[in-house]
Amino acid sequence: MGDTPENLWSHPQLATAVTSEDWGAVFRTYRKLTGLSQTKLGERVGLAQPDVSDIERERRRITSVEVRQRIVAGLGIPAALQAGTAAADPAENPVPRLSLPGATPDEDLLTRVTSVVDSSHRVDAATLDWLDRLLAEHRRAEDHIGSRPLVDVMRQQLRTVVDLYAGARGPLADRVVRLASEHAQFLAWMSQDQAQTAAALAWYDRSHEWALEAGDANMAATTLSMKAHMAWSGGRGTRCVHLAEAARWSAPGTSLGVQGMAAQMAARGHALEGEADEAHRLLDEAQGLIHRASEHPEDEPVWMYFYDETWFTLQRGMAALHLRDWREAVDQITVGLASLPDEYRRDKTWYRVCLAHALAGAGESAQAVSVAVASVPDAAAIGRPHSWNELHTTAAVLKRRGVKEGSELVAALREYD
Repeated sequence: MGDTPENLWSHPQLATAVTSEDWGAVFRTYRKLTGLSQTKLGERVGLAQPDVSDIERERRRITSVEVRQRIVAGLGIPAALQAGTAAADPAENPVPRLSLPGATPDEDLLTRVTSVVDSSHRVDAATLDWLDRLLAEHRRAEDHIGSRPLVDVMRQQLRTVVDLYAGARGPLADRVVRLASEHAQFLAWMSQDQAQTAAALAWYDRSHEWALEAGDANMAATTLSMKAHMAWSGGRGTRCVHLAEAARWSAPGTSLGVQGMAAQMAARGHALEGEADEAHRLLDEAQGLIHRASEHPEDEPVWMYFYDETWFTLQRGMAALHLRDWREAVDQITVGLASLPDEYRRDKTWYRVCLAHALAGAGESAQAVSVAVASVPDAAAIGRPHSWNELHTTAAVLKRRGVKEGSELVAALREYD
């Protein structure tokens, strides 16, 4: 208890806890050495006392980059110790190892964010600007590492946004609701990515409600299109069409890109039902919309960053896959994959396994198994359950054809089961 700030961090137990990122031990040891209560320590790092208690008892893990930064700043952890706080195994703790430019606020802004969350101070535009940037970085991180490592981070971040509402006034209050809607939509997508259907639907409903409250037509339509995507993923073509059409007519004033997303989603629903003419008509309409949207990208909402000609080519390939037009599916998916950026690791994995499926359907067994086997590690790491299930579907297609490649793919999958 007699340690001064100068020699506090030279204490071997505290230094070891920091470098191993054992935040529970950091809190316990820091409080023992300084005599602080859990409440007082929480005030320094922007956490409530129950959260401090849960961390100390190892009931809660620190996964948020923003919470780590608050702890580092609040406790004054020296830079020399911070250098060793990255986890040794990136699969164990991938988020802190990401390079997220602009994700960490400057010291003054960090203080302002923390004080707003922990009190009734008014929200300012700079705080919301930073949260906007942070959400954008997390969306792009999810493209690379998948949804699983980010779910807890985003739940905590949404709680922060909701807490801001009490201190927001006038136009800033609408902006907080809009930001909450975007966070809920992202959480819905991540739940959908992990096949947590009930959670995804609940988050989409909450996002839609907040979007309507904030007057955000683009997000309101997007949530309906994403619910259509869920129906498509579950093999419910008619429901997919109905939800996609609702996205088109229920939210007037949406951007061209958002309209195009709804149109292509309806096309995929028709393709799932084997309705080729309607599917192709809507795909042509969607392509016209996306081309016009590409001429004015500044008019599109930030979450539509992925929607471009490359992505649309891949959707044509998926429609062809449903229509069992195997050669067209192979051609479109191959072209789309060649242009898909490497940082879209999760999506590249998904479309590669779809390509394997199309090749198997086309009778190109050797090429199909080559593509499929090469996709197995990423499908196991970040593509469960969707990419993983698609690989099993491809194996079943090959087995039905009675070719040896079916057994080869099954053997490769068993290594990761």
